Amino acid sequence: MNYCLLLPFMLGIPLLCSCFTATEISQTKKVKHTVHSHSRAKRGWMWNQFFVPEEMNKTNYHIGQLRSDLDNGNNSFQYRLLGAGAERIFVIDERTGDIYAVQKLDREEQSLYTLRAQVIDSSTGKAVEPESEFVIRVSDINDNEPKFLDEPYEAIVPEMSPEGTLVIQVTANDADDPSSGNNARLLYSLLQGQPYFSIEPTTGVIRISSKMDRELQDEYWVIIQAKDMIGQPGALSGTTSVLIKLSDVNDNKPIFKESLYRLTVSESAPTGTSIGKIMAYDNDIGENAEMDYSIEDDSQTFDIITNNETQEGIVILKKKVDFEHQNDYRIRARVRNRHVDERLMKYHVEASTTLIKVQVEDEDEPPVFLLPYYLFEIFEGRPHGSFVGMVSATDPDQKNSPIRYSITRSKLFSTDDNGTIITTSVLDREISAWYNLSVTATEKYNAQQISAVPVYVQVLNVNDHAPEFSEYYDTYVCENAGSGQGLFF
Repeated sequence: MNYCLLLPFMLGIPLLCSCFTATEISQTKKVKHTVHSHSRAKRGWMWNQFFVPEEMNKTNYHIGQLRSDLDNGNNSFQYRLLGAGAERIFVIDERTGDIYAVQKLDREEQSLYTLRAQVIDSSTGKAVEPESEFVIRVSDINDNEPKFLDEPYEAIVPEMSPEGTLVIQVTANDADDPSSGNNARLLYSLLQGQPYFSIEPTTGVIRISSKMDRELQDEYWVIIQAKDMIGQPGALSGTTSVLIKLSDVNDNKPIFKESLYRLTVSESAPTGTSIGKIMAYDNDIGENAEMDYSIEDDSQTFDIITNNETQEGIVILKKKVDFEHQNDYRIRARVRNRHVDERLMKYHVEASTTLIKVQVEDEDEPPVFLLPYYLFEIFEGRPHGSFVGMVSATDPDQKNSPIRYSITRSKLFSTDDNGTIITTSVLDREISAWYNLSVTATEKYNAQQISAVPVYVQVLNVNDHAPEFSEYYDTYVCENAGSGQGLFF
């Protein structure tokens, strides 16, 4: 085994030149030649790699030495360097074969250079050795800090997720040589985010370490640090931030803001009238906050519908109310979530309820007649002021206003304040047997409140006429007619 090849790694670069010389000499002994003739059998050169540290600040950094075993030190040989980087980045001492780096090198830009070496006899200008390639490799130093990929990071995870739930994986990249010690070996740690999150040191996987409630806090900023050299002293580091948002789960039931709502409705309100709103509050959001309202006691008078945009409960009148019959109602309403996950039923076992008191407001209503219509009879020929009949209306309101009566558009009948109808002229059945009247009732203290009822009066016949022939008859009789003989018309 040629241990000379391992010495650059074991003892360092400065020993390379002696190894190369020894290698060449050992191979030269196998070939007979004359030094002065500078001619010998063709053979292959063996070149080890040269190493130069990147970012070296020294102006002329000695890398190593190229030297032919035919060189006896009399300055008859000239060394030349060919290839990309020769004379610009690397130079060679023509007399000694020493190679120098004249520029600072960056391994991350170019990690190796392939060059060619020539040995020229300065007296003849001819090559002593065939050209041979060799490599100068730029060795890595830890001059690059880790940089995170795919920034910015953002993740969404359901609230109340159990410990160990995967959130996101962050990845950093180190431009240093991963094969050069620990320069590119990274270690992740959490700078901000405890105690709710943890990170796996070698993978960058972020996990939940404590349950979180979105209703208390809905997002978290987590700061991650990546250190190279597996965190050893002198390591470089980079950081990134991760915005972690909590998505909502339906873990809250709707609750009424008030335990008692007071509403009013006019007794004159038609069915379908909205008489008020009630409101429950749900800490969840979106679909999880959608709710439905209902009447718990199966009321026949009121109902509740849900406004899907505002999530309010609208109380509507299902059946007309009458202040005089019942002026207040007590109903109980309940609210439930519209969408409930069976896995979260424990949060929704009991529905929230509230009491609604509805007060019926009295309205000034018009008088109400006791009958829908009246039918009276009177004999013809009765004198002026004769009694025909009596109508009656009442004020349905609590104040029970006095009522005034009147007959519209009739010269034959009149009425007093008690609703008594009398004749104002003698009636003749033979002229009119029926009269259709309209009697109005007006509240004394509110003339706007008026109602009317139809009254039918039938004039009955009396025997007030003797029979009459329909025409005048002329009769004739003979002068000699006997008793019982008929007459002639």
